[in-house]
Amino acid sequence: MADETGLFIYGLVPADVEATPDAAGVGDPPGEVTVIRHGDLAALVSEVPLDAPLGRAADLRAYQELLDGTAVVAPVLPVRFGTVVTGPDAALDLIRPHHDRFAAALAEFEGRVQYVVQGRFEERALLRAILDENPTAALADQVRGRAEAVSREPRIRLGELISQAVELRREAENRRLLDVTAEYVVSTQLRPPTHEMDAAHAALLVDTDREDALIEVLQAYAQDRRGLLRLRLLGPLAPYDFVDAHQLAG
Repeated sequence: MADETGLFIYGLVPADVEATPDAAGVGDPPGEVTVIRHGDLAALVSEVPLDAPLGRAADLRAYQELLDGTAVVAPVLPVRFGTVVTGPDAALDLIRPHHDRFAAALAEFEGRVQYVVQGRFEERALLRAILDENPTAALADQVRGRAEAVSREPRIRLGELISQAVELRREAENRRLLDVTAEYVVSTQLRPPTHEMDAAHAALLVDTDREDALIEVLQAYAQDRRGLLRLRLLGPLAPYDFVDAHQLAG
């Protein structure tokens, strides 16, 4: 059983796409990436031992790097991380029933890539602004310098008000981000916060001929919000938030 292998499927691409010699797959050592073709489609795959555990950070990184590198030169439909089949015939069994739907999706994403924008509030600046507001300011005065045992209720209420205020600012910041990028993108998807100080988190689908314009407007946005939040931009990426082979297959 230890020497039996399967195929890890990364994503689907047009049939004329070739795997480059330096493409590295998951595993240790990294698997050699090859393609399996059917009609207008090809699946990017690499061999993996069927008994090998997958899910290391290095495996996820290899999966993403392969798909992101592919997205720069060709449309790609990501296949859910960890999808392993027993061999080429099993891979074709996944493609054949949905060939036309996959091909149509690849055509739709031709010349498009994803960027992810994540903004995080500067915590001190945010809390200072919130604590200057009423009724937050009054509650802050009630707990300042007092022992926790005798100020428990106002502390709880203050925490609730701060949490609500952060959420309202997060909603406003997400709207602001979507407004300033609207004319440069094809589609957007808001992502849930990953940290209590997250200010904005969104995936943006953009035509490759508008990437530079999008980056410029995001740089201006970051400068405008300087001191209030820090902005992080990831991309270009495969369109993970906008298309998925498993979703298309139902």
